[in-house]
Amino acid sequence: MQVSKKEARILSNAIENWRESEVISEPESQKLKSSYEVTLFDWKRTAKYSFWLAISCLMISISSALMDKWLIELFKSLFHAPVSMKFISFTGISAVFYFFGVKRKLLHPEKIYSNEAIFFLGIMTTAASIAFLGQMISTGTGHYSILLLLGAVVYGLLGLWFPSKLVWLFSLLSLGSWFGAETGYASGWGAYYLGMNFPLRFVLFGLVLIFCGSYIFNQWQSRNDFLKPTRAIGLLYLFIALWIMSIFGNYGDTDAWIRAKQIELFHWSVLFALASAGAIYHGVKYDDGMTRGFGLTFIFINLYTRFFEYFWDDTHKAIFFAVLALSFWYLGSRAEKIWQLSLIKDSIRRSDQKE
Repeated sequence: MQVSKKEARILSNAIENWRESEVISEPESQKLKSSYEVTLFDWKRTAKYSFWLAISCLMISISSALMDKWLIELFKSLFHAPVSMKFISFTGISAVFYFFGVKRKLLHPEKIYSNEAIFFLGIMTTAASIAFLGQMISTGTGHYSILLLLGAVVYGLLGLWFPSKLVWLFSLLSLGSWFGAETGYASGWGAYYLGMNFPLRFVLFGLVLIFCGSYIFNQWQSRNDFLKPTRAIGLLYLFIALWIMSIFGNYGDTDAWIRAKQIELFHWSVLFALASAGAIYHGVKYDDGMTRGFGLTFIFINLYTRFFEYFWDDTHKAIFFAVLALSFWYLGSRAEKIWQLSLIKDSIRRSDQKE
């Protein structure tokens, strides 16, 4: 088995720990160490980025081609076709991409990134297909959120069927877009819907996505690996919305927000901090790296946002950034100390086990 240098260090440390704890014998540890080989170059990551670069270059190529004069004239003639023909064409192209992607996934399941790249092309053409469908059925009411819901349903069903976490990810993004557009349309594109501005609505949306996703995919064992991306998107919606709320509160009018005193927004900052602390607590208690990571990231975003709010105008910029530098230095030194203490604890624990 070929592994990266980072993976090799983790495996070596684990094997050494098992040997010292007498979980495995010396010959067994040597056998395990000889079962993998360190690659000098991370080909897995290279493959991942190469496929994304290939898609990006393809997009640039198409854009460049569209700038060519004779091709512009050709596309003009093609796009004079009826909207129904465009919808059928893009639907057919999407079907071809999905069919080819599924077939290739069955034949070469190990080629994760190239398979996902093919699905990504299907996602783009599906979006174009839905856009042309919207033109076909448009009644002029501006209720385009129904198309976003259709996209969420189509991506969701396809993502679960293939299965493809990338397609499922676009389903969740489309669902969030639909939620925002639908509540905006229902409120006449006003600031509030049921007394909530857009960020507050997405706080609730993120919570619903986290809890519903956790319940569904914990029960659905064959699709249990969809739990992680669902929770990640839910947490992202939740914490970004809370961060915006900590700055703007539940104000939907710029003038009202400018007139508001800083103390009137303070309780949103407290709520943001409590949510981050709760995520950290959950991550530590249940050894959940995702919630712990979100909690730590956003609690520092909260602290530094408040720092900018309260001290940016009244503090000399040299002093301001010096304080930031000292705070990051302190954070780094504390993290280093905790890391060293954990190494000492592991060493003591191994010595006790030997005795």
